[in-house]
Amino acid sequence: MKLLKRVLPLAIFLSLCLLLYIGLFRDHKGELPSVLIGKDLPAFDLATVQNPDRRITEKDMIGEVALINVWATWCTSCRYEHPYLVDLAKQGVPIYGVNSKDDQAKARLWLEKLGNPYRFSVNDNLGELGIDLGVYGAPETYLIDAQGVIRFKHIGVVDDKVWEDEIEPLYKKLKAQAGGKAS
Repeated sequence: MKLLKRVLPLAIFLSLCLLLYIGLFRDHKGELPSVLIGKDLPAFDLATVQNPDRRITEKDMIGEVALINVWATWCTSCRYEHPYLVDLAKQGVPIYGVNSKDDQAKARLWLEKLGNPYRFSVNDNLGELGIDLGVYGAPETYLIDAQGVIRFKHIGVVDDKVWEDEIEPLYKKLKAQAGGKAS
């Protein structure tokens, strides 16, 4: 009994150390997978940031391989990511925006000052499209195929490394499958 009282705390401690070690050193890529991978874009009908009288639906994003970027002016990571998205758009990568829970005057000013990488950006001021997409927070970026099927989701900033290692290979593959030249 005395031996058990001495060994049990040590065994518990070592077990906790092992769990901590596994948690720290395992690959966390894809830790928050999207249940929407392989599914159609959710239906929506929203105004654009640039023109509140213009209505957009999910059908307006279908027809080419494209990125959908969830962003907001209150998001500091979005500000960091934005110049890279502008560069991608200049290279011909189609990008659609989802402006999440934001002041639309500030959003329009942001796009005017910092450049507009988006073919259009919808005003998701209530966050309903974000909920339907399973957004955890801005920025998040989705890759859709030409039929509007979500093929990839990235949580966080898109930069050179993320683009080159994670998104671009799949983007090029989907473009080739769609019969289009990848940008």
